[in-house]
Amino acid sequence: MSTVEKALRKYIYYPESDGKPMAETDFHINVIVDLKFALRNYYRKQKDVYVSGCIMMYYVEGDPTKSVSPDVFVVKGVAKEPRRTYKIWDEGHAPNVVIEISSRKTKSEDFKSKMELYAQLGVKEYYIFNPEYPKRSKAFRAYRLAADQYVEVLVMNGRVLSKELGLELVDTGETLRLYDPQRKQFLPTEAEEVEARQQAETAQRKTEKALRQEQKARLQEAEARKKAEAELARLREKLRKRK
Repeated sequence: MSTVEKALRKYIYYPESDGKPMAETDFHINVIVDLKFALRNYYRKQKDVYVSGCIMMYYVEGDPTKSVSPDVFVVKGVAKEPRRTYKIWDEGHAPNVVIEISSRKTKSEDFKSKMELYAQLGVKEYYIFNPEYPKRSKAFRAYRLAADQYVEVLVMNGRVLSKELGLELVDTGETLRLYDPQRKQFLPTEAEEVEARQQAETAQRKTEKALRQEQKARLQEAEARKKAEAELARLREKLRKRK
């Protein structure tokens, strides 16, 4: 590549949107949002893990037509900072994990062109979940990269362990969740996190109120004891004078 070509490539525009909607239905959007929040929260203290989704990912430098937009993806070994687009040649890393939230319209693409592309890019784990629970096929499929192609991983009782994440992906029968086998609990969604925070704040307020009431009761008790002791002293003095 000539110096001129390299210089020109710097000015190539890579669009931040393909004009397509984020997802087909509210069910799809909710799954995407919950998974992204749970993963970002899980990796919040790790500076070299980037979690994103529904942004344009470009994989051929100089060709803005070569793009894909994974619903959810995780990349290890890159900075956590927000990005407008993800250019693989700049980052030096393809995603370690991609999760596609499939639908009737995207099923063919998810199982064919995207699967082939992710394998070529070196995405180590690929998961496909359909929240509409199709009757004729599995709602949740898991794949791991072997050489240059994907091998399907057996999903037992709706669960499969991600070696890349160290988490289990779980088809609950209603949605797709992430489970931490070390802590033995599901990663919280944003709604669950907010609810837990509110419950903690409510419990703290109740504790503080109880402590204030206890302190007030102790002060009242001390004041009553002080008055009783003063009254007893007065009576004793009165009795002494009579004698």
